Amino acid sequence: MTKRYSAFALLKEGLVGHTGWQPAWRSPEPKPRYDVVVVGGGGHGLATAHYLVRNHGLSSVAVIEKGWIGGGNSGRNTTVVRSNYFFPESAALYEMALKLYEGLSRALNYNIMLSQRGMVSLCHSPAEMETAARTVNAMQINGIDAELLSRAEVQRLMPALNCGPDARYPVYGAVHQARGGTARHDAVNWGYARAADRAGVDILQNTEVTDFIIEDGACRGVRTSRGDIRADRVGIAVAGHTSVLAARAGFRLPLTSFALQAAITEAVKPALDCVVVSPATGTYVSQSDKGDMVLGGGLDLVPSYGQRGNLPTLETVIAGLLEMFPSFRQLRLARQWAGITDVTPDSSPIIGESPLPNLFLNCGWGTGGFKAIPAGGTLFAHLLATGKHHEISRPFDLDRFERGRLIDEAAGSGIAH
Repeated sequence: MTKRYSAFALLKEGLVGHTGWQPAWRSPEPKPRYDVVVVGGGGHGLATAHYLVRNHGLSSVAVIEKGWIGGGNSGRNTTVVRSNYFFPESAALYEMALKLYEGLSRALNYNIMLSQRGMVSLCHSPAEMETAARTVNAMQINGIDAELLSRAEVQRLMPALNCGPDARYPVYGAVHQARGGTARHDAVNWGYARAADRAGVDILQNTEVTDFIIEDGACRGVRTSRGDIRADRVGIAVAGHTSVLAARAGFRLPLTSFALQAAITEAVKPALDCVVVSPATGTYVSQSDKGDMVLGGGLDLVPSYGQRGNLPTLETVIAGLLEMFPSFRQLRLARQWAGITDVTPDSSPIIGESPLPNLFLNCGWGTGGFKAIPAGGTLFAHLLATGKHHEISRPFDLDRFERGRLIDEAAGSGIAH
């Protein structure tokens, strides 16, 4: 049962630096050996550890995080959750994630602040409407909720949207997924961290993996800033830094790391009751529970590990926002940031064993990592525990690039968001 605090107690803790609160998870010393070590303390890594214990009964699991929990991409995204993907393989994966999100607060006993306010992808031409109709049909065939909205229906849903005849990007309609929406990004991370810790997982923060222990041609553990840690299997879930660790393990991956930039405005009264994306402008926006507008766009296509973002990309995003909502031009920008994404040639993730035996990969999510966390953790845990693919993860194995079985979601899923 979660301990409740009075208003006075909360004020007191704020003044004295939270010295009277119990830590949400332990800070243990590393053990010399675990059954499974997961490198990366973001959403996917923590979810993997949680499901290794919950779904597969493993009792010796560690998560190794170079920084602190919530300091990476899990705290640097725009919180969108959805499953409106085109191809059956992607639809199955992201629908699994969305269904898990729908029950995640109860499963973790932690409020992740899921808000299924709906996801709207605008159409700006008759050709886009035709493509949207095909997309809706494909989604419905794949068992995903979707509907095609007319211009009038879009306008009723978003009165502030520029639907005028003189709009630079006239609105013809939209694809609507009512179950899409947002979840609180850091709450998802913290919820999984707390649940994993309570199940006995060792979360090792401020611990850097410097190399891999390789014996007899297989991975036998990791070398870290806090000593060697051996394991039967090692999983990598470090998003944009996957290629760096892969190089240390002696192989290359079809990944390129880009910065994905986002920003928020000052808080205002409720003005937008859904998540909306304009593929023509490359901008998407939603209003948070606090009232600020959360906005983002496409990738800055210059490979980078910079988390500060840049003004030209921000200018492009804001220009797209003001094309959609001219009244938002009076808002003041509060802050901006960037997350580091790892992108594959087909814009779909890699889940599978690496070229080094006993070393497994969860990477290549690009801009879709946050929305996939529960499924990514479930599928990766299955792979690490059994050594075999779940039927949903099998199409995303690294060998698809050799077999030519690409799942090209670069265009199929619309703009990156």
